[in-house]
Amino acid sequence: MNTEFPRTTVEGISLSRMIMGTNWLLGWSHTSEAADKVITGRYSCRESFAPVLDAYMSYGIDTIMGPLSGAAQKPLVEAIRDAEQRWGRKIHIVDTPGMNVEPTAEGRAAALATVKASAAIGSEFCLIHHGSAEQLVCKRTHTLERIDDYTDMIRQNGMVPGLSAHMPELIVYSDEQGYDIQTYIQILNCMGFLMQVEVESVAKVIQNAKKPVMTIKSMAAGRCTPFVGLTFNWNVIRDCDMLTLGAFTPDEVHEDVEISLAAIEHRFPNLSKRSSPMANQAAFGQQK
Repeated sequence: MNTEFPRTTVEGISLSRMIMGTNWLLGWSHTSEAADKVITGRYSCRESFAPVLDAYMSYGIDTIMGPLSGAAQKPLVEAIRDAEQRWGRKIHIVDTPGMNVEPTAEGRAAALATVKASAAIGSEFCLIHHGSAEQLVCKRTHTLERIDDYTDMIRQNGMVPGLSAHMPELIVYSDEQGYDIQTYIQILNCMGFLMQVEVESVAKVIQNAKKPVMTIKSMAAGRCTPFVGLTFNWNVIRDCDMLTLGAFTPDEVHEDVEISLAAIEHRFPNLSKRSSPMANQAAFGQQK
């Protein structure tokens, strides 16, 4: 087995500080429709996910995040159960479902059904997707309308509540109001990709958050290299925080884990030289 990746805790639950991302398993490349099709073409049945899940698990990376309770994600959930059997180890599911937040009886019933579906796949954490959570924000009062109702639903169904907080105010307001929110998701990358304010401000929000933060999109969906993106994020977040890493192949997992461990350990990673038709160039360093 490889080196066990460092861990943290959220409400007493031990989680790997690296979290398996799912965009590059479920077809959300943030690049193009063609790239999405490449992903879904490779990952189309439960068996196809096994090599990537096993690569993560070889480092003790046993936490996975994504909107996993939808019907379309059933093959990945089945693959998670298969991996648990192979490794004799639980995989912690951080589900991020979108839910109906309309202030009506019908809306509440639909939201409750969504929460129950999340619990049904064995999620330990239910983090309301930002597309839903941001509809509850009132900037004037620094509040999230009716959020206590949704967090209570999550608690009543045996899960830990949290927020997908692409909008940084969600973290600030939740901490101010003392809502039952035990962890946050927040975009953080050196390029500011999909971030709603500048990088420095988001980094400060994370530093001041009262609960652990799960960062996402550290490589700006492929717009910067893993060395640059991962090294930046690991050196900005706190020891209690996490980094969500999506990978398309097992080799990507191994490379990115090495870069991540090097950043945490403040050493240079063991990386292969950049490929080139003329690889033996002084600018590339000594030939291995």
